[in-house]
Amino acid sequence: MTEPIRMVDISGKKVSFRKATAVGTIRMSPETLKAIKEGSLPKGSPLPAAQVASFLAIKRTAEMIPLCHPIPITASHVSFEADEGKSQLRVRVEVTTQARTGAEMEALFGVAVALLTIYDMGKGQDPAMVITDVRLEEKTGGRSGQWRHPDALREPVG
Repeated sequence: MTEPIRMVDISGKKVSFRKATAVGTIRMSPETLKAIKEGSLPKGSPLPAAQVASFLAIKRTAEMIPLCHPIPITASHVSFEADEGKSQLRVRVEVTTQARTGAEMEALFGVAVALLTIYDMGKGQDPAMVITDVRLEEKTGGRSGQWRHPDALREPVG
């Protein structure tokens, strides 16, 4: 028989500064990327909407991920980087906290919701958009200290 799921007990951990950064990409047609950059999609400009949606997701992560502890968010930052050559948009979310557990899930959830918001606002023009490569890029703090995704080591920091 399988064991029941349970939330990890973090009561013995020390409160410390923790930061997590996650990234993800949405590929699209060049015309859609141009419309996003110009804010000329039928639903309007998706980047401000995606930024707000990401902030909301970050704050509500524990409500959506069943075993995720609620944590106090001390700061969050959402940024976008267009790559015309690859016809894609990259979302980066950074979350910081002073807590007994990290902010990895909040950063990942923030990226996912930002990407889904962009898809929602652009799907009328380009339903073939592809969300890809959502990953934790880096985390600091806690018992394990600093960690960086191996793929991130090969990419320019920025």
